[in-house]
Amino acid sequence: IDVVFNGVNESFQPINDEKKLAIKNKYSDGKEYFVYVGAIHPANNLLNLLKAFSVFKKRQQTSTKLVLAGKLALTYYSFKENLKSYKYRNDIVVIHDVEENELIKITGAAYGLINPSLYQGVASSVLQAMRCDVPVITAAGSSMQEITEGAALYIDANSHTDIADKMMLLYKDENLRKELIQKGKPVVDRYSWNKTADLLWQTIIKACK
Repeated sequence: IDVVFNGVNESFQPINDEKKLAIKNKYSDGKEYFVYVGAIHPANNLLNLLKAFSVFKKRQQTSTKLVLAGKLALTYYSFKENLKSYKYRNDIVVIHDVEENELIKITGAAYGLINPSLYQGVASSVLQAMRCDVPVITAAGSSMQEITEGAALYIDANSHTDIADKMMLLYKDENLRKELIQKGKPVVDRYSWNKTADLLWQTIIKACK
């Protein structure tokens, strides 16, 4: 068995402070934000993420927002109904069907990326965030823990309080944030589409022999 991982689009790169400020002004009223990138679908554990964000907001008393960026799933409208009664609905920003160039900026301007999905394989958003020098919070015991190799904060994705705890830890500890960014650099360098293609080609040659 050969394991050939996805590559990461090398267009994802860190952005400068001026671009970060422009993106924050455009989407989050100039405030810091955590970002989730993926299908906007309850199955991706977004209700637990909202609960975690509530705990984070109550404890920190912060203006930080939560940006959900990705494609709208068929069940999005039931999720939208939940948002109507959500206490911090004014601090939730939903951005859908964004072009890649804009997604790079949205990712690069985030304070941190959260991937709370319980049933996901390789989440490209996690590696894309690392390429943008954005620290990552992702699920423990998942493929993403294997791939990120200790360069992220790991959550019990079933526990909204644990998600909130990790958000607060990252928010309060700037040194930890910088440490995770530095740890992510060598990890993400191992994932490119050229390397993926080479590994796949080697597997084909081996099978032919």
